[in-house]
Amino acid sequence: MPDKLLKNRPLKKAILGAVDNLPPTPNILHKARAIIADPNSSFKELEKLIINDQAFAVKIIKIANSSYYGRVKKVSSIQDATVIIGMKNLSELITIASASSLFKKTLIGYELPARAIWRHSIGVAFGAKIIAGMKYPALADDAFSAGLIHDVGKLILDEYVYERKEAFQEFMYDGQQTFLEAEKEILGFEHAEIAAKVCKKWNFPKSITVAIRYHHQPSRLMSNKLAHIIHVADQITESTGMDIDGITLESSGNSLEVVGLQIDEIAQLMDEITEYVDQVGDTVGGS
Repeated sequence: MPDKLLKNRPLKKAILGAVDNLPPTPNILHKARAIIADPNSSFKELEKLIINDQAFAVKIIKIANSSYYGRVKKVSSIQDATVIIGMKNLSELITIASASSLFKKTLIGYELPARAIWRHSIGVAFGAKIIAGMKYPALADDAFSAGLIHDVGKLILDEYVYERKEAFQEFMYDGQQTFLEAEKEILGFEHAEIAAKVCKKWNFPKSITVAIRYHHQPSRLMSNKLAHIIHVADQITESTGMDIDGITLESSGNSLEVVGLQIDEIAQLMDEITEYVDQVGDTVGGS
């Protein structure tokens, strides 16, 4: 066995162990998705599920009263939320509230404040939902969820990046290597691979898991529209100034073609993403 593989084996084992040690994703998210997907379900079932977790209910109400989702009438209860903002929007709020607890600390290895990675994640989620809604409406809900957690692998890898900061700097010193390539070379995994393992542990649908795994190289999965959608949303969000990778990503040309997004639609989407992040991003998460 090559020396490099022998050397990396304990590190890779430690990283995979960190994934295994993650707490499970809130059961409320999976239960809520099941209720919303059931055409025979009712608002009452969703209300009962959320009300049973008061801390979670408070988050939902807080997001519902943000300037983006807010209506003339203030939401003061989950009952209000289900009636005023509707089942589809409530599904989105549940996803945001569930993910917000993940992005609470600065990633010192990646040199990312919690607020930066949270705002980027929210931006990609919203952008992916809008792109899917325009071109592939059936994928809109999954696109939002996948966009929101597409960089969750960085939460796992951060401490290992920090411990090997000098090695990363040396690997990329001439500007010819990307951070993704450095992750793979030094850690044995890139963050998208780890994100996919996290999704599998959390029992996310395979479609979301695979899209997240290949969101940096969607051309490897031409038939996976969701991977292309996340890739394009990621690129467009970075173009708004919410750039957290600092790397050269694969050209979006092919992905723009696959998702059917026209160049003249991008500027409008950038404005919409920025507005959404400003109105929702600081409501919860990224403290």
